[in-house]
Amino acid sequence: MSDESKSKDSMKNILVVALGVCFVCAVIVSGAAVSMKPQRLENKALDRSKNILIAAGLFEKGVTPDSQIDKLFEKFTLRVADLEEGRFLTDAEVSELGIDPVKYDQRKASKDPSLSKALSDAEDTASITRRARYSVVYLLKGEQGEVDRIVLPIHGYGLWSTLYGFIALEGDGNTVAGITFYEHAETAGLGG
Repeated sequence: MSDESKSKDSMKNILVVALGVCFVCAVIVSGAAVSMKPQRLENKALDRSKNILIAAGLFEKGVTPDSQIDKLFEKFTLRVADLEEGRFLTDAEVSELGIDPVKYDQRKASKDPSLSKALSDAEDTASITRRARYSVVYLLKGEQGEVDRIVLPIHGYGLWSTLYGFIALEGDGNTVAGITFYEHAETAGLGG
């Protein structure tokens, strides 16, 4: 081997090239992640709306085009419920609390001690340890103004992970109209 090929194959040169490639790739991936964040947030909001529509029975996978999601979602009235007091907040109270019903993140709120409550063992049947004080309720009203569907966010532990979803109730508040889960880490097919 010549001295020139030995110097090109030295450990130092191999490390410099490997680190250089890693750095360039890291910059590209970081740039892509930052530039795509608005699109990712938009897609997350679209997916949330889609799952609310699925629970309410207004969206059929493979039948309803995604372009109809925003139009269908406009049929809902969003209300903020105080889970401690068991009532809807007034618009003034919602504004005073700084809650935007469209962007409210109940999961994030449940981790904030000022916006949540630690649950006792007797209260914590779903093993979630903390519950947000406020929740967004999605009301679908009929032509006469009566409530046809009530869609509520739900979460609790499954076998391996926490499941997040929506449950839709008929206007009577007692009959389940639909349910969907949009996030979980469960193993598909277990149990039957």
